[in-house]
Amino acid sequence: MYDSRLLIVDDEQSICTMLVTILKKEGFNHIHTTGTAEDALSLCENNEYDLILLDVMLPCKSGFDICPSIRAITNAPIFFLTARASDLDKLSGFALGADDYITKPFNPLEVVARILAHLRRQQTHLPSKKLKQFNFGSLEINIHSGEVYKNKTKIDLSAQLFQLLVFLCKHPNQLFSKGQLYEQVWGEPYLGEDNTVMVHIRKLREKIEDNPSDPKWIVTVRGLGYKFVSRDTPK
Repeated sequence: MYDSRLLIVDDEQSICTMLVTILKKEGFNHIHTTGTAEDALSLCENNEYDLILLDVMLPCKSGFDICPSIRAITNAPIFFLTARASDLDKLSGFALGADDYITKPFNPLEVVARILAHLRRQQTHLPSKKLKQFNFGSLEINIHSGEVYKNKTKIDLSAQLFQLLVFLCKHPNQLFSKGQLYEQVWGEPYLGEDNTVMVHIRKLREKIEDNPSDPKWIVTVRGLGYKFVSRDTPK
């Protein structure tokens, strides 16, 4: 029996029922299901999940549309379930923050096997959600003291730059649009014409990057947004 909490987002009730039935037989008893993007976001805001199965073709908004918003709420792994099997679709899914991409029709036992494998890796490698200090090699961030060090040298950051850096470090390798960063860090609705995020990203790069014009940590994904790149788990 597993304590992991799963969310299945798919508007095909037959698929939800099939997956729930098989997952419960495998020992998963904490499973939520929904068929709409709106409900999926609401559930993620009000519950903690260990893994999310997300259909791409949802009514009103697609899984691609809401994936970045889910990523802004939770670190839970996201597996796309979809009939869209082109290489471009798969690349788009991974660029948006997916951890796996499963095409329909699929073998439900294979889905369960992938879930189990990912959860095992997650328990071993993911940083604690309560982590208060980040160490990405030469870059160290201490949330308690509000201090940032690069190569053991202290870097002075404004409060807003520090909050932006901390948010990105809490979600390494996850892509966020300018609007998502503004709403998460500044706590206000994003109106779409504000350059605040872009300006702060540039200033932050000038502080922490060896070459701000060719950033190592905070990279731009053209047309989509920004992400903090790390090959290592923060220590």
